[in-house]
Amino acid sequence: MHRGVVIKSTGSWYQVKVNQEIFDCRIVGKFRLGKLKVTNPVAVGDLVEFELEEEGKGIIKKIADRKNYVVRQSPRKKHFVHLLASNVDQAILIITICQPKLKQGFIDRFLLMTEPYSIPATIVFNKSDLYAEADMNMFLYLKEIYENIGYGVILTSAETGEGMDKLKEVLSGKQTLFGGQSGVGKSTLVNMLASNVEIKTQELSNYSGKGQHTTTFAEMHTIDEKTTIIDTPGIKTLSFNFLEEQDVLHNFKEIFELSQECKFGNCFHRNEPNCAVKEGIEKGSISELRYLNYLQILEEIEDQNYWERHKNI
Repeated sequence: MHRGVVIKSTGSWYQVKVNQEIFDCRIVGKFRLGKLKVTNPVAVGDLVEFELEEEGKGIIKKIADRKNYVVRQSPRKKHFVHLLASNVDQAILIITICQPKLKQGFIDRFLLMTEPYSIPATIVFNKSDLYAEADMNMFLYLKEIYENIGYGVILTSAETGEGMDKLKEVLSGKQTLFGGQSGVGKSTLVNMLASNVEIKTQELSNYSGKGQHTTTFAEMHTIDEKTTIIDTPGIKTLSFNFLEEQDVLHNFKEIFELSQECKFGNCFHRNEPNCAVKEGIEKGSISELRYLNYLQILEEIEDQNYWERHKNI
């Protein structure tokens, strides 16, 4: 039996690295993630055991226990989840204020994937060389919001090199998940960080102004012997049919922390009396922007659960 780490997932085949040798492996049988059904039972970052079936090819027999993992709702099967990565030390969200235009709600949706396992997250605002004054003001506004609740924030530009030293410092000695929407410059940053890697990049679509996918499969890249990046495909949208309402409440961490002071233990911070979170919004200790995103996700999950309960009536 051989042991190695999964460094690339292509759907049906997985590249497993053993020392400096790479094997193409497949998996036989069905695997679940607790009660969740998964579209891909093996994730980049998994430690696996496999048997060789022919030269350079193997069958994965066992997946070691994961210290953590990051999942999203499958974009193709809404009742399944898709494993993005496992055994990560931290996550980096790459976004930009412009080109493509920022959808701020995406930040909080991404953080809702990392918070359940207390995975530290840093938000990287890329393409700073393109920011007009209004864009920079928006960056400073969001920087204050997220730094105040404990997230790292870095301003970068692959064009000018701004923030690259700080980003390298954050990455050093860790295994990091890289995520973000298409077109934010994620692949360009990876190319700069990993000198032995050259990922194809594309311009924004002239028609839609949106990013085009350049990373097709999740893949681990080595920066140095102690530092790796798990680059993931660009994400268009994030939904959370696999979560319950309480999951949302618990993982907007500043809202959950203040909820201990609410009059009612089951307060969801909408119209309940003596709600400490609503008072926090009025006093400015809770971001109204984050709160509105919290309500929107909560409503989506409640609507989904309602239709699931009534679809066979």
